[in-house]
Amino acid sequence: MLIGEYKHQIDTKKRLSLPAKFRKELGRRVVITKGLDKCLFLYSPSEWEAQAKRFAALSLGAAEQRSFNRLMFSSAMEVEVDAIGRILVPDYLKEFARLNEKIIVAGVYSRVEIWDQELWREHSAKITASADELAQKLGEVGLI
Repeated sequence: MLIGEYKHQIDTKKRLSLPAKFRKELGRRVVITKGLDKCLFLYSPSEWEAQAKRFAALSLGAAEQRSFNRLMFSSAMEVEVDAIGRILVPDYLKEFARLNEKIIVAGVYSRVEIWDQELWREHSAKITASADELAQKLGEVGLI
């Protein structure tokens, strides 16, 4: 299980060091793609395969579902984790997520999210401020 929040940096060669606690679970190759809320999603190959099957099952007849598939698949790239646990973040993904030097790497159960530190702070503050309301809505549908 991937959990926790870690502060890291992207070096001048666009490499990001993954938290040591994540490396064993993720393996030597990972899939990185555009995420939601202006972050990047990072998956182990097996988790990506499971997610990809769910995405592929979406209807081709629905425009929103086609668009979502395009977002997830066309931006995905398999990258190698080097001997010291770093990945190369492609330019187009770095630009999409507005990644600067300071990064937050967050474990979200089955995936890792990569955030620009300032965007993470803003997003996290928004979620924290509405946590009670979110819990209420989840409770109404029986999820908590």
